[in-house]
Amino acid sequence: MNTLRRLWNGGLPLAQAFWKWAVTGGIAVNLTTSILFLVLIMDNQIVAALVVGYALSLPYNFVVTVGVWRSAGRYEGERRWADLARIVTVAGMILLSVT
Repeated sequence: MNTLRRLWNGGLPLAQAFWKWAVTGGIAVNLTTSILFLVLIMDNQIVAALVVGYALSLPYNFVVTVGVWRSAGRYEGERRWADLARIVTVAGMILLSVT
């Protein structure tokens, strides 16, 4: 829980927040929830599919986006990397959240 709090507060290094939480974690969470969504839809469990598909992935995507954004604000390297991490994370999480 402490690591999640540090992510939310922007206390993780940008590389860790972006690569570990946004890219790797984002793919894992969203792929898993998408597969479960499809399985539940095929089983005609619409409400359960919506809960699994969105109620689980949207909070994760939101927390990670805020965490990367805040970590980018504290990044001491080249500004373009922080800006690029913000752009890619926001775009990626929006795309993953609506699909």
